[in-house]
Amino acid sequence: MMPRTLLDKLWQEHEITRRDDGASLLWVDRHLIHEGSHHAFAKLAARKANTAEPGLTYGVVDHYAPTRGAPATTDIARMISTLEDNAERYGITCFGLDDPRQGIVHVIGPEQGLTLPGMLVNCGDSHTSTHGAFGALAFGIGATEVAHVLATQTIWQKKPKSLRIVINGQLAPGVGAKDIALAWISKLGADGARGQAIEYAGETVRSLSMAGRMTLCNLSIEGGGRFGMIAPDQTTFDYVRGRPYAPTDADWDRALEAWASLKSDPDAAFDREVEINAADIVPIVTWGTSPEEALPITSTVPEPNNLEGADAQKLSETLEYMGLRPGQPLSDVVVDQVFIGSCTNARIEDLRDAAAVLSGRKSKVPGLVSPGSKLVKEQAEAEGLDRVFVKAGLDWVGSGCSMCVAMNGDAVPAGNRCASTTNRNFRGRQGRGARTHLMSPAMVAAAAVTGHLADVRPLLAGRGVA
Repeated sequence: MMPRTLLDKLWQEHEITRRDDGASLLWVDRHLIHEGSHHAFAKLAARKANTAEPGLTYGVVDHYAPTRGAPATTDIARMISTLEDNAERYGITCFGLDDPRQGIVHVIGPEQGLTLPGMLVNCGDSHTSTHGAFGALAFGIGATEVAHVLATQTIWQKKPKSLRIVINGQLAPGVGAKDIALAWISKLGADGARGQAIEYAGETVRSLSMAGRMTLCNLSIEGGGRFGMIAPDQTTFDYVRGRPYAPTDADWDRALEAWASLKSDPDAAFDREVEINAADIVPIVTWGTSPEEALPITSTVPEPNNLEGADAQKLSETLEYMGLRPGQPLSDVVVDQVFIGSCTNARIEDLRDAAAVLSGRKSKVPGLVSPGSKLVKEQAEAEGLDRVFVKAGLDWVGSGCSMCVAMNGDAVPAGNRCASTTNRNFRGRQGRGARTHLMSPAMVAAAAVTGHLADVRPLLAGRGVA
């Protein structure tokens, strides 16, 4: 047999048949839905169809989940109740607002053990790539495809080309997975991995916790990737063991044996390979309106005069929207508020990183901290992290997508500049006219205590943070 990549192995395992045009019909092991699934359920109802495998689909209230009590509007309340009603009608388990396991879909899937190595995971959300951190084939799908999965437990897809991003070397203190992701995206561009299946490899990736790996895979989409993957290893197995939906006893032993084979063969060929030296990565922030528009915090705002034609015009328009001056040091950019949360950076490790910077300090700007799930919130409170945030002057709220998508009442006012742990800095993403700078949780904490974009590394000195 020819050497195979992890992509090859997962694709072949799930392929049922292949059409003449090259599209494969794939079996879906886990289907996750949220409030946006109402279009798909409407299609089912119109055809008087049922779900093929309701036990393989799980509903999650997250995009519209209120973080401060009751839903902010009747429209938001209706979106939530529609999901819960559809789940009940079609026999689907739903982690609703009253469920102690509720949270962001890409946080609670792994947290509950719903996400396992070797699975094919779909959700009507682009950041489904997060689940690829477990050695899973995980990608977002549209409303029509959600309806197809509900009705057939299958999906048609064309196999993407493969890209391996290899990162070796040791990360410096204060540098983490978010910085790795922004580094490669800024290097290759927002379309640098367009439509490709990314496999992250190398000693740096192996050294990451599962939280870090999920952050890295989560942001694959922002570089144009179809999805991201990391081969499972002992770190993966240790995380999965004992999760509510994980295999147990003899099933666990059989699963481990199967999962051990989920890695690219030594001589497997990729369509493209990129190598990055971890020692070259420093804390990074975005300055524009795309994740590719990112630079080390030690840099200055780009100069339109260094470009020509449409590129110069586009840069000038971006700087005008962001309210930045060409040549301005990024560390001089004053922020109005901060946000820590989202499916990218709202796990317990992320909250610990932010608290390590904020402990004993005061935030100079208001901010919101929204944990990724109720269980993360519970653990953070047991560790006293909530008290660190509150003493610093930040709001400690409930779990949900919150200010990342500004659908639940949490939003950045027009013209305000927000240091954010989210995944997208598009115009209006956090609210109409909002100005978003993406960065790691530790870097957001640094912006909070200084009142401007800041290098977190000096703030970690003497705090024993690796």
